Amino acid sequence: MGKELTKLKRRREARKGFDDINNKRDMFLVIHYSCESFYDIKDGRTPRITSIAIRNFSTGQTHSFSIHKSAEQSHVPVEEVPDRYDDLERQMLNEYFEFVKTRHGYSFIHWNMRDINYGFQAIEHRYKVLGGEPFIIDDSRKFDIARALISLYGVAAYVPHGDFGRLHSLLDINKITAKDLLNGKQEADAFDNKEFIKLHQSTLRKVDVMSNILERVLDGSLKTNSTWMDVNGIHPAVIIEVVTDHWAWSLVVFVAGVIGLVASLNGLF
Repeated sequence: MGKELTKLKRRREARKGFDDINNKRDMFLVIHYSCESFYDIKDGRTPRITSIAIRNFSTGQTHSFSIHKSAEQSHVPVEEVPDRYDDLERQMLNEYFEFVKTRHGYSFIHWNMRDINYGFQAIEHRYKVLGGEPFIIDDSRKFDIARALISLYGVAAYVPHGDFGRLHSLLDINKITAKDLLNGKQEADAFDNKEFIKLHQSTLRKVDVMSNILERVLDGSLKTNSTWMDVNGIHPAVIIEVVTDHWAWSLVVFVAGVIGLVASLNGLF
C-alpha cells in the first residue's frame, strides 16, 4: 500500500474512533497525569507520579488523585512530604487503581500516554516499585487523541510542535484558556519547589482542555493549519496509488486509454 493510501486508511480509522466516542460519550474517560521531571533524576529510578485526573467526557465529573491530597488525609505537613514520598505516592496509587478497577467497560482518552517513559505503563511500574499490584487496562480501551489528531489532520500541516508541544499550540490557535496549565519545565520546577497543589491544578486543567479539544473535533469547529484536502484525504497521489495498487483500476484506465487512442486515430482518417 502506498504512502498516501496508508494515510487515508489511518484517517478513516481515526474518524471511526472519534465517531465511537461521540456515540458513547458517557463510556469514555479523559485521563492525564503529572510526574517528577524525567531529566533531573540522578539515581536512575523512574519519576514519581504526583497527580492523576480522570474526567467523564459526557458529564464532566472529575476524580483526582494526588500526593498533596494523600498528605492532607494522613495529616502530613507539607515540609515533611519529601520524607514520606513513598508512603504518600503508594496511598495515591492505591486509590487510583481501585478507581480504574471498578470502571468496567469504560475507555480512556489520553494524550501520548504510550510507554514506560510516560504512560499507563509508567504508572503501573511505579506502583510495582512501591509494592502494589496494578490493575492493567487493556490497550483496546485506550484512545490516544494526540496520535488520532495527527492521523486526522496530517502530521505536517496540523499544528506546530512549538516549544511546549502540540497541545499548547492547539490551545493558542483555538484561543482556549490555559489558566493553571503548566508546561513540562514549569511542572518540574513546581515539583522541585514542592508546589504540589499547583501540579494538581495543572493536571485538572489538562483533562478540561483535552475535553474541550475533543468536543471541537466532534462538532467540526477545531482550528488547525490543515487544508480541506489534508483533512479529507483528497490528493492526486491517492488516485495514482489506487490505480497502481489495484489491477482492476489499472485495467479500466488502460482500456479507456486504448479507446481514446482509437477514437483519435479514426478522427484522422
